[in-house]
Amino acid sequence: MSGFSLRSLSLILLIAFLVWCSAFEVCNARRGKHWRQSRAGISASLSKKKGKSHGSGSSHHHGSSGGGNGSKPKSPAPSPSPGTVFPGPRAEAPIPPPGNSGNNDSQPAVFDVLDFGAKGDGETYDTKAFQAAWAAACKVEASTVVVPADYVFLVGPISFSGPYCESNIVFQLEGTIIAPTISSAWGSGLLQWLEFTKLRGITIQGGGIIDGRGSVWWQDSPFDEPIDSETRLIIPITDEPPTAANSRIPINSTLGGKMPSIKPTALRFYGSYNVTVTGITIQNSPQCHLKFDNCVGVEVYNMTTNSPGDSLNTDGIHLQNSKDVLIHSTNLACGDDCVSIQTGCSNVYIHNVNCGPGHGISIGGLGRDNTKACVTNITVRDIMMHNTMTGVRIKTWQGGSGSVQGVLFSNIQVSEVQLPIVIDQFYCDKSTCKNQSSAVALSGITYEKIKGTYTVKPVHFACSDSLPCIDVTLSNIELQPIQERYHMYNPFCWQTFGELSTPTVPQIDCLQIGKPSSNRIQSDYDSC
Repeated sequence: MSGFSLRSLSLILLIAFLVWCSAFEVCNARRGKHWRQSRAGISASLSKKKGKSHGSGSSHHHGSSGGGNGSKPKSPAPSPSPGTVFPGPRAEAPIPPPGNSGNNDSQPAVFDVLDFGAKGDGETYDTKAFQAAWAAACKVEASTVVVPADYVFLVGPISFSGPYCESNIVFQLEGTIIAPTISSAWGSGLLQWLEFTKLRGITIQGGGIIDGRGSVWWQDSPFDEPIDSETRLIIPITDEPPTAANSRIPINSTLGGKMPSIKPTALRFYGSYNVTVTGITIQNSPQCHLKFDNCVGVEVYNMTTNSPGDSLNTDGIHLQNSKDVLIHSTNLACGDDCVSIQTGCSNVYIHNVNCGPGHGISIGGLGRDNTKACVTNITVRDIMMHNTMTGVRIKTWQGGSGSVQGVLFSNIQVSEVQLPIVIDQFYCDKSTCKNQSSAVALSGITYEKIKGTYTVKPVHFACSDSLPCIDVTLSNIELQPIQERYHMYNPFCWQTFGELSTPTVPQIDCLQIGKPSSNRIQSDYDSC
């Protein structure tokens, strides 16, 4: 009885076990179906996410840790593990936002002017193509506008403008850009031809040429064109007929002055930060070749300006209201100052520059029309000057105010320079100027290691009667005369005070040692 009961119990337990296993498999099957449905739902949700900015409200977060390839069934993902962040959207290249090139990890965006319709045949106006290429590049940080080699592009007056452009744009100039030579392209007259304004990080580079074709402007210069005041100090030995070369009197052309009286600067930068110009050549500008106005952080190197020595008022590089400027390793040939430093400039460093022909490197003219001028911390060194009118010069107008201080001219080699060292506080570019007592104050001016040859006068210091030049220091000055076709003169000093640190050649005994006994104190209006 007990045996039967044991066998019966075992049989009952076996039957119960089989029934329980059958129920377990059905449950597992149901769970598997539910899991597959959940994965499908998650995949669909992620597909919507990629097309929208928000996801589905699925509550199966434990399932979202799958491979993230619901949209790519051919690439099954490994089994998910709880808590894993879904990596799917990061597996594909991100879509760049509007206005971004998406090339941060590859080559920068390049905009060739030929792709925007430029012809480059030297006859068809390509101004609109340049404007379109710039407009495209303006939207992309660190983009490049390309002006390709072996083309000549006729471009009218144009402004490559910010302030809403992205930063660090490169203007790669390999070809040649030429200016129009018909008056209708200039209207009543413009102050600049190619202009870059209000930009952050702009570079002009390459081996190309900017040709202002200025001869049509120079020959049409009016008779009241400003002339350099120092020409009055240069008197030919023989009576030569007036020419543009020896008298600086403009000669009108037979074309009857067809070009506007206002002459444009070839290349101007205004209100920009971190500006670089390198490699290019600017030639035959109607007026200044390269101008920086209200700029901070400027570097110019390995570039060339090239115009005839008798092209009126064609400064090589003109600085105004700009600071932190570096100019080096550059060749400057022009018809006026190789470098002109105007009011508002500070922290300017110029070195390893070849200058000539031209009017040397000048600070000023400052204080014109009774204005206030402030210039400080200027260094000019390691310069070669050949066949220039002046060497290193400071020129101010009577009636001005403000100051020039902290100036160093060092290691200047001059060859056949008419007036190597000049301070002129009676500067006047007209036939006559009114005598005025106020002046821009000059102090802390150092001349050292200035050597070579001169053809008119080695030193000309003409300082203000009411506000003499003070702290003018000369050392290692060695200037030898070369007789050419001009009358020659000894050093000249007027109201100039300072010291001779070493003997000079020739002897500069006109410099007054020390300080003036009654130097007028600058007013608050005068000081900078």
